[in-house]
Amino acid sequence: MSEQLKFIVEQLNREPFKKNFNLITFDSLEPMQLLQILNDVLAEIDPKQAIDIREEMPEQTVKRICALLGMLKYKPPGNISDVSFRQGLVTGSKPVIHPILHWLLQRVPELKKRAYLARFLVKLEVPADFLQDDIINDTYHQYEELVEGFKTYHKECEQLRTSGFSTAEIRRDISAMEEEKDQLIKRVERLKKRVESVSNHQRMLEQARQLRVEKEREEALTHQKQEQKNQLFQAEQRRLRSEQQLKDLRQAAADANPESLMKRLEEEIKINSYMVSEKLPKELEGMRRTVQFLQKVASEPAMGQADLQELEDKIKEADSRINQLIEKRMMRYDPMDDKLSLYRQQASIIARRKESKAEELQEAREELAAAERELRQRTNQTQGSDGEEVIRGDEMKRLVAKLRSKGTVYKKKRQEIAELKADYGVVQRTEEILKQRHDAVQQKLQTVEAEKGISGYSDTQEELERVSAIKSELDEKKGRTLDDMSEMVKKLNSMIVEKKSALAPIIKELRSLRQQSQELGQEYEEKKAQYESCAAGLESNRSKLEQEVKALRDEMAQKENRYHYINTMSEILEMQIQRAAEEMKAYVSPDPPASCLRDEWPFLLQQKLREEQKMVRESHSANMEQVKMWRDLEQLMECKRQCFIRAKNRESIGQIIQEGGEDRLVL
Repeated sequence: MSEQLKFIVEQLNREPFKKNFNLITFDSLEPMQLLQILNDVLAEIDPKQAIDIREEMPEQTVKRICALLGMLKYKPPGNISDVSFRQGLVTGSKPVIHPILHWLLQRVPELKKRAYLARFLVKLEVPADFLQDDIINDTYHQYEELVEGFKTYHKECEQLRTSGFSTAEIRRDISAMEEEKDQLIKRVERLKKRVESVSNHQRMLEQARQLRVEKEREEALTHQKQEQKNQLFQAEQRRLRSEQQLKDLRQAAADANPESLMKRLEEEIKINSYMVSEKLPKELEGMRRTVQFLQKVASEPAMGQADLQELEDKIKEADSRINQLIEKRMMRYDPMDDKLSLYRQQASIIARRKESKAEELQEAREELAAAERELRQRTNQTQGSDGEEVIRGDEMKRLVAKLRSKGTVYKKKRQEIAELKADYGVVQRTEEILKQRHDAVQQKLQTVEAEKGISGYSDTQEELERVSAIKSELDEKKGRTLDDMSEMVKKLNSMIVEKKSALAPIIKELRSLRQQSQELGQEYEEKKAQYESCAAGLESNRSKLEQEVKALRDEMAQKENRYHYINTMSEILEMQIQRAAEEMKAYVSPDPPASCLRDEWPFLLQQKLREEQKMVRESHSANMEQVKMWRDLEQLMECKRQCFIRAKNRESIGQIIQEGGEDRLVL
């Protein structure tokens, strides 16, 4: 506490306060003087607080000081409740005001800035009913926009202040530049004076001016010459490309005899017929099956863990059955079946190769069509460019070489397809012969099975083969799926590269926005921490008040029970006293009754009652005073509750009334 007082006295003795205190004089200040010193410190932080507290009501002073301390984010010590804090401000208590002064004097510049910003950033509370009016709503929106603009300008001002550029440096630079300008003017004047002494200086100046003009003209002509050379080179490149195109067209026309054209058309017709009759229907059927399967999956209800387990069990059962059939087939080992399976495998391999070559041919056609479209587009651009070069010579050479390589690859692929077609015809004929043999062997096998009593064995074998074929198709589909996935990965990588190039300028803009976002995030975190700390303080105060109210209620309930118990006991004692008085009258009367309570009660009980009567008489006045105090306390608590409710209602319906050109909040 002594260190705290020393710090407060030292700061008050400095600028701008100059109080000339010492520890003794400061500690001997009266409450009103101490409160005035606190108000002076707050006036240094916020000039609006510079008033004399003697001219203000205590309630208004406490309300004004509490509002400013709340805006400055001051937190009272934990051992002081809110009610005690306000009472200490009203009475000028040292344990309340000394910590406030110590906290304020430690951070005066920071609090000045906070008080200055609060004048513009603390928004006015406008009820929602008033905002229904269009004029008030528009005005409030303009007010919010001005607040946001003030934030932006203040942030820019702070950045300029901390950026290292000062007005003094700029002024020094300006003065240095003005000095250099004066020096240059003086130098020019000296040169003019020297030239004036030379004969024919005007003619020499004119010739120097013409020389400068001619040099500029020479530079312009050199630039124009370079442009014309570039145009000549471009025209030469266009001529070479045109000659190359003419040569290619002549070669194509030389090879275009009717036989070659018919042969080429027949090949294209065969390829197209294969694509239309075999490849495309298979792909279409596969897509239809996929769509049907997906529709079936979508129409089925959601599967649970039990359904999945059941499907896994079925799959395991089917796999075990396939393995059993494969083992049976391996145990049977029929050479004829092995030969047929070999031919079937060859046929399936050739069919797959045929399909792959057809797909490669389709891709080559698509690439060729795309290259031709690009070539036509660039040719059109070249024809309509009015002398401007669109395609460079080396690029055109690469394009022509690429087209030639594509043409040779196309011819090789077409030759391979012709060879495959020939092989396919041979394999197809072989397959027909083998089918005839297979039918004969199958009939013979059925008769032998019927004779041996094992009919149906061949059907099992066919089922096994069908299952193995399905398995091979599934494996093939898996391979195709992997190829499609790899192709999709390549496309995605190319798309990612394109998107990266497209997003590069956006990312540059995003960096500045990210910096702004970080600044806003820091500000948000600070505001959030302040809010959480304030909320925690309010919550702790509320919990303390609730605990105090609960303790007071429990105590009041106990006192009420005690009060009722004492009232009941007093009534019982009054009845007993009244009965005893009646008994006494009856006992003193000339004709006493035959039986009385005095004779019935034992002597010890009468003695006990006399002692209790004496105790009651002695404590009667004190108990009555206590009862009166409790009744007064109950009335005081009820009055405080009513005052709290009224104050809360008045705060919730505060109105803004403009008086004397200033807006005041009237409660």
